[in-house]
Order: sequence, then structure tokens, then C-alpha cells
Amino acid sequence: MAGFDKVVSCYEEAMQGLEDGMTVIAGGFGLCGIPENLITEIQRRGTRELTIVSNNCGVDDFGLGLLLKDRQVKKMVSSYVGENRVFEKQMLSGELEVELTPQGTLAEKMRAGGAGIPAFYTATGYGTKVGEGKPVGVFNDRNYILEEAITGDFAIVKAWKGDRYGNLIYRHTAQNFNPMAATAGRITVAEVEEIVEPGELNPAHIHTPGIYVDRMIQGTFEKRIEQRLVREI
Repeated sequence: MAGFDKVVSCYEEAMQGLEDGMTVIAGGFGLCGIPENLITEIQRRGTRELTIVSNNCGVDDFGLGLLLKDRQVKKMVSSYVGENRVFEKQMLSGELEVELTPQGTLAEKMRAGGAGIPAFYTATGYGTKVGEGKPVGVFNDRNYILEEAITGDFAIVKAWKGDRYGNLIYRHTAQNFNPMAATAGRITVAEVEEIVEPGELNPAHIHTPGIYVDRMIQGTFEKRIEQRLVREI
């Protein structure tokens, strides 16, 4: 079993090999399902000039926002700015390069990258700034723009359960971008809430097969809520 065991003992080992200027694809949506401890390890290492591919950048003082705050990020490929004021400020000042990408297109860019598909056509963004300068194809009398796939030097994801072979199960909406991100990294690192032995996970319930995962670590999570809204009764 040792040759297939993906479990590492510490976060320093989990992110070994990360260097300045690399591209990191991060799963999560806002603060839901983010690999928060792997992000903290990137912050601790002080790695700089990073290109981060993620739906958004968390909040000012948590998640990917920590990397923005420490000016470790050169470029963000995201769907929206979200609740992060640092992201907004750095983007508007020109300090941070931002490639805003429609959400479904971003998910498909990751999926295509993981599947070895270099590019695909989509109608989303045609006739807007998103489509400017991109090749156009016509299919069934409708215009589509050509979007290139995304791959990264590292992909970091967060799962609910994983076995030692790296097979992963995500929980409810915390799944979001994680399955696509997990396929698109040259090195994929997963942090999980619980590690089980091989054979304990129902094969029909596995979202990410272990073939995509290079390293895995068990962590504890704050699971912060981005906005808590309640209604008086």
C-alpha cells in the first residue's frame, strides 16, 4: 500500500515545490469549500508573483485574501471580486492583473484542462469585452468564441473525506469548483476533514478519483461564513 499512499504529515511537505511565479488553481466558492490551511501555508512560505485561478478571492483577512493582503499575487483569474475590498482596490489601481471570466466558462476551462482539451467554443461572452480578440466560430447559425483551457503548476482543493489512495468525496455545496480544480494541476494537493482506509468509501460516491491527487493531508477547519443573514421572527 505504501506506493499508493498519498498522505503527507505536514503542510510544509504538502506544498513542497511551490515557487515564485507559479500558477495555482484553488477550489472553493467564496469561503465555502476552500483549502484554507493550504492557503495559509502559501502565505507562510512567502511565495510571490503567483497567478491564482479561483472563482473569487475570499474576504480581506481569510482564504485567498491573505495572499492578496501580503501582495503575493500577481494575477487573478476569477469570476468576480466578491466581498474582498483589497481585491477591489488592487484591481482598480492596476496593482493586480485581473482576468474576469464568466463563472461557467471558468469551470469549463478547469475541466477541459484536466481532460487534456486545449480549447472549446462557448456562446457565453460573445459580443462583450470577454470575447474581444478571441476567435469566433459559427455553429447552427449561432456565434461562439474560442476559450483556452487552464492548467496550473499546483491545484489545491478541500474535501470532506478521502482515503489513503487519494479518492475524494466533497460534501454538499462545498463541492463547487473543487472537482474541476483537482484535475487541472500538475501537482494536486487535497486537504480533508477525515482520512479513511482504502475500501471504506463507496466507489459510487467518489467525486475525484485518486489518480488526480498527488498529496493529501488531514486538517482542522474554521469554516468561516462570508455573510450571515438572519431574519427576525
